[in-house]
Amino acid sequence: MIRKHTRRAAKAAFAVSLAVAIVIGLLAAALTRPANAQRSMGPTIILGTKNFGEEYILGQLYKQALEAKGFHVSYKENIGATEIVHAALTSGKINMYPEYTGVVVQVVYHHTSSPATAAATFKLAKQLEAAHGITALSQTPFFDTDALAVTNANAKKYGLKSVGDLKKVGAFKLGGPPTCKTRTTCFLGYTKQYGITKATFVPLGIGLSYTALDKGQVLAADVFSTDPPLAKPSKYTLLADPKHVTGFQNVTPLVKTSVAKALGTKFTSTVNAVSAKLTLPAITAMNKAFYVDKQSAKSIAKAFLKANGLL
Repeated sequence: MIRKHTRRAAKAAFAVSLAVAIVIGLLAAALTRPANAQRSMGPTIILGTKNFGEEYILGQLYKQALEAKGFHVSYKENIGATEIVHAALTSGKINMYPEYTGVVVQVVYHHTSSPATAAATFKLAKQLEAAHGITALSQTPFFDTDALAVTNANAKKYGLKSVGDLKKVGAFKLGGPPTCKTRTTCFLGYTKQYGITKATFVPLGIGLSYTALDKGQVLAADVFSTDPPLAKPSKYTLLADPKHVTGFQNVTPLVKTSVAKALGTKFTSTVNAVSAKLTLPAITAMNKAFYVDKQSAKSIAKAFLKANGLL
């Protein structure tokens, strides 16, 4: 009888020891996991960008802010133009990327023009994307729109103040990215809306518009309104666009609705907090750091997020 009690006591002691060992092992495993493995939550965010510097900066801003909050991000930079990156979003190759509200309306969903205000453009963009299972998060305070630039010398020579003034120049060359030629927010829109009939389109690589203007290869060139060369004082003149051919182009992060719901309010509030800080002076300074000072988008984004308490 004594031996039976002894065996039972030994079994009980062994069971307790085993349980303690398991608990200690689990704790040790948790403590030795990589930080991202401990903190990541929900589905992986597959974040893409378009094919120019400002988009790289935006991508890094959202990527780093989300990772700092424990989300797992797979980053796909420089996917391509709107038509390519939006197709990647709808097909599920990515599930998030930063886009411009007027581009959503006119380029993605082929409206001939944008609404009359930035707020109305954003509202319509949200509605159009929602119908396709995509959520448009809060838009940024800054906007970056296509614009036509000429040199100050040619503006003075021909009396150019607005896009419509190009009609009095006669035959001329207008340069821009290859996609500009067929977009209602660019060459196609300018020529139709302003009755410009003597313009020949010249395809230019990203970032080569100002070189083409300087060398006289084109009279006018499609540029972005936040480009560093346009900072005052500038040797270029932006032509006014009273018919709003280029629309209103605030940035809105587009996210698959199913992913946004799965990630919850912490995800949404993290992204919106970044967007809220993106004023025109802020993005212009970051573009200068990238294009002029040759800093990396990653380091630019990190410095900005730290300065604004988002990292």
